[in-house]
Amino acid sequence: MVPVWPAACRQVTAVTGPGKKGKKVMQRQAVVFIGHGSPMNMIEDNSWTRKWTQLGRQLPRPRAILMISAHWFTPGLFLQTEQPDMIYDMYGFPEEIYKIVYPAQTDQTLIKQTQTRLASRTLRSDPQRGYDHGAYSVLLRMYPAADIPVVQLSVNRQAIAEDQIELGRQLAALREAGVLIIGSGNVVHNLRAADYRPGVYYPWAAAFDQAVKDRLQQQDLSALGNWETLPGAAQAVPIPDHFYPLLTAAGAAGAEEQPDIFNEDLTLGSLSMTSYVWH
Repeated sequence: MVPVWPAACRQVTAVTGPGKKGKKVMQRQAVVFIGHGSPMNMIEDNSWTRKWTQLGRQLPRPRAILMISAHWFTPGLFLQTEQPDMIYDMYGFPEEIYKIVYPAQTDQTLIKQTQTRLASRTLRSDPQRGYDHGAYSVLLRMYPAADIPVVQLSVNRQAIAEDQIELGRQLAALREAGVLIIGSGNVVHNLRAADYRPGVYYPWAAAFDQAVKDRLQQQDLSALGNWETLPGAAQAVPIPDHFYPLLTAAGAAGAEEQPDIFNEDLTLGSLSMTSYVWH
């Protein structure tokens, strides 16, 4: 079992604390969106991965994690319902990447809670689905001990942007049950336009990344629901698989919470690493 780097030295803040008459209450969890970038981030030490590690140490320790990854982009909405295996859904990378194992356990309580929260939707179970690299590339850094249960929810490619935000609103109550909601994707993701020369970026990539930042800081979720009208949108998001997890995360955070921004960066000319956390 990999992790191929040292485990985090500590995790801060317990999930539970004293409540009335000695009862324990769950600590409300954050919502996170992480620009996960290249699979090479699983084995490289860089400024982005160090921020992921730092984030895992700083956040209240969750009881479980609901992961919404761009790499499970499905016709309809699906939920993992059995113990996941590993999915090595990337090609042409160093052999050590395909030996990484993230041995987190599933969580039947979270599965049932998610099904309850989404009872008004058509939510299909997928007992065969494993953890994809959009999930474990981030979790390897945030929680390298793999001792927090993880359940994945797919990204519904048939749903419009406003519905992705509403999905997040429906999931928001899970935060009160000790569940950390993580969206994993990239605000700007156009690999066909990638430029590997150092320091090169496209003006449309910077424009869209900034426009999204502005709307999130203004807590303007309605503008995000009409993201296609933002500058640079057509080039920045040719397919919304990597963008939709941000909308669901923003919906789970709600209009009253302003995010902190980290990993504010563009790479390969057309890939945004910009990430957000709502505390």
